[in-house]
Amino acid sequence: MPANSAFIRAAPAVFVFLWSTGFVGARFGLPYADPLTFTSVRFAIVIVLLAIVVAVQGRSLPRDPAMWGHLAVSGILIHACYIGGVYLAIDVGVDISIAALIAGAQPLLTAFVAVAVLGETLRRWQWVGFALGFAGLALVVTKSFEVGTLPATGLAGCLFALAGITLGTLYQKRFVIGVDLMAGSVIQFCAALIPCVLWALVFESGHMEWNFTVVATLTWLCVVMSIGAITILLYLIRNGAAARVSSLFYLVPPVTALQGYVLFGETLTMLQIGGIALAAAGVALINMTDDSASATQQR
Repeated sequence: MPANSAFIRAAPAVFVFLWSTGFVGARFGLPYADPLTFTSVRFAIVIVLLAIVVAVQGRSLPRDPAMWGHLAVSGILIHACYIGGVYLAIDVGVDISIAALIAGAQPLLTAFVAVAVLGETLRRWQWVGFALGFAGLALVVTKSFEVGTLPATGLAGCLFALAGITLGTLYQKRFVIGVDLMAGSVIQFCAALIPCVLWALVFESGHMEWNFTVVATLTWLCVVMSIGAITILLYLIRNGAAARVSSLFYLVPPVTALQGYVLFGETLTMLQIGGIALAAAGVALINMTDDSASATQQR
């Protein structure tokens, strides 16, 4: 796809919006189901939908057994660890803004690992961007920290999710190369389903209350989030530096806060609005190219 195509230009913004709805979806659906039971049902539906798409379009699964292993590892990290960890945290009472903030620390962690392991280089203004982004996130969720609680099990779930999405992003960039995104996603979700089902069988009762809210939430999370947003994420990882792609996660908590305002009547303070502006500025710096930086300095 041409580098200046409309899809590539719009993909980051679309991804941020879609990814942020995952936290809102958790708030809608988890009151009616156990977290990993809900996640398992979601993954099972996604597998069926993706398999139909792959079969109808005649897409090819990878032939190399080693690639199946790489896809399984990345799938467990990106899907099972991240989504499962976040849902466990929200289920035990962690505010969605706090969960988004902790997961939003991924860019800093990814940057350090990407530089050390993948040999990626970051310019001075990009490091400044990471600092601004984190400061912006802190401002956005200040109110949630003041009035919310963060139980130990919830904190553990958030940190587990953070580790999963960070390592998964780097692993995907390093080892999953030249694979059809849809076909590869079938393998990834199949691998991710296994630990989720095992957790649900051992630690949960299997409670799942089927109502309109649950069906509507699952429809959105399966079709829009798990297929749409994840495909865009993997596409961005394949076509951009891991640290730069991960910087997009800085915008997820601010967008989640905005959705909370629209959907749940949560108010935004001036401090939070300032944080949104800082986070956006940080993302802009992280994604600034050498040519863009030179043009800015000349002005």
